[in-house]
Amino acid sequence: MRLIIKENPASASEYVANLIAARINAFKPTAEKPFVLGLPTGSTPLKVYSHLIHLHQSGRLSFRHVVTFNMDEYVSLPSSHPQSYHTFMYTHLFSHIDIPASSVHILNGCAADLIAECSAYEAAIRSYGGIDLFLAGVGADGHIAFNEPGSSLASRTRVKTLAKETLVDNARFFEGDVAKVPKLALTVGVGTVMDAREVVVVALGANKARAVKAAVEGKVGHWETVSVVQMHPRAVVVVDEDATTELRVGTVRYFREIEEEMEAGGAGVVTAKL
Repeated sequence: MRLIIKENPASASEYVANLIAARINAFKPTAEKPFVLGLPTGSTPLKVYSHLIHLHQSGRLSFRHVVTFNMDEYVSLPSSHPQSYHTFMYTHLFSHIDIPASSVHILNGCAADLIAECSAYEAAIRSYGGIDLFLAGVGADGHIAFNEPGSSLASRTRVKTLAKETLVDNARFFEGDVAKVPKLALTVGVGTVMDAREVVVVALGANKARAVKAAVEGKVGHWETVSVVQMHPRAVVVVDEDATTELRVGTVRYFREIEEEMEAGGAGVVTAKL
């Protein structure tokens, strides 16, 4: 696992966007062999998406042969609802890039059979040969997607009851009213994320410091599902300074020295083919 520490949210987000762009461009996707990208919602990826749009509009990145799978969606919210993750993704990314609508996959929280919807989602991922890179945010309590504390580390896409902390945190998107936040969601599982060939976790701000500690120094377990990224062969955790406040000084120094050595050796990952 790599830990990348940037000065602020803007520089951390730019780093992540450049990393994604470098991976897509190096892959050289085609219609027959698209690059498969897993995507999150929420406030954390907004600046990442903004920079990806900039890279596309400046001619340095195309999504024409990229296929996306989003992490989650609320149960009972129609795709046209202003707080649905369908609306979020088209507002903040898809409407501004050249990705075909047929290449976008988002769970349907209004499906007549939610269990069948989840099974079909897993099957769709498999049909593309799996996910090449899964971008993930993380909750303050250490959850990835809607894999709340206590989730199985082998879990797959399923219906999930949201924890009280998540409902309170997401109330800001529903006029501050917790009662308006859907209590159920469809979410990819921890196992679904871990099956990706690369996982990039972004955590920004002091309120994510506990989650970062779990991801980097914590014991791997289902109470803080982000901790499982320690077991992934190609995991990158990108944070800003404020998100490192719970880490030991020695941990921060260790990872910074590794990155300095990699940069000195020309092993940077975000400069290729941008």
